[in-house]
Amino acid sequence: MNTNKIYAEQIANEYSVKNESKVIALKKLDRKAKLPASIFVYTNGIIMSLILGLGMCLSMGILAEGRLFVLGIFIGIIGLIGVSTNYFSYKKILEKSKSKYSQDIIRLANEIAQNND
Repeated sequence: MNTNKIYAEQIANEYSVKNESKVIALKKLDRKAKLPASIFVYTNGIIMSLILGLGMCLSMGILAEGRLFVLGIFIGIIGLIGVSTNYFSYKKILEKSKSKYSQDIIRLANEIAQNND
């Protein structure tokens, strides 16, 4: 077995121009449609969890020795609302993003389905 030949073919394949198939293009469009919702939800979830934790620390007196109890409760409630509405925000953003790319995805999926028949 000629390992130099195999190695050379692997390197050549890595740098050669690859034709993108329609299935790969469809997967990329699907990821592109779902990405904004995922980014927003993870970012919002992390930020709101930190705000909720800050509110809990303030209301329990860990950070301010009990002087900011009311402010801690208020901040905690804001964090709770943010965390609670995260799922609904995800659904709304995903729906909007899917409607933006739906025509392209459906067209490409129909082309793939017709070529397979």
